Amino acid sequence: MAKAELKTKETDASVDEFLNSVEDGARRADAFRALEIFKRLTGEEPKMWGPAIVGFGSQTLKYESGRELDWMLTGFSPRKANLTLYIMDGFSKYDELMARLGKHSTGKSCLYVKKLSDIDESVLEELITESLKNIKN
Repeated sequence: MAKAELKTKETDASVDEFLNSVEDGARRADAFRALEIFKRLTGEEPKMWGPAIVGFGSQTLKYESGRELDWMLTGFSPRKANLTLYIMDGFSKYDELMARLGKHSTGKSCLYVKKLSDIDESVLEELITESLKNIKN
C-alpha cells in the first residue's frame, strides 16, 4: 500500500527561527533546553515537522490496514498551553518512570508539561532513551 500523505511532514524550515518565534520567554527557554536534551539523546539533527513540531529521526509507521507513513522517532512542540513532548511508543510500559517524573499529563503519545522545572529532567531523559530503544527494536 502507498504511503499516506500527511499535513505534518518533515520540512526544510529553520528550527532555530521557529523556536526564536515562541512569544513566551519561559516557554522559549524550555524549548531550547528540550532541543539540547533531544539532540544529545537521539544523536540526530532536529528537523521541523509541519509548522510547529521539532522532530528527531524518522521511521516508517505501518498500520494493520497496510497504510504506511513517515514519522519522527521523537520530538517536541512549544505549544501555548504546554510544552508537548512526543514519546511515540506511548506510556503503558513506563509506569515507574511516569510515577517519578513530576507534574505532567499525557495523551496517547504526548507528554504535556507546563514547564520543564515541573518535572525531573533525569527521569525525562530515561523516558526518552527507553522509548527510543523500544522503537528501534
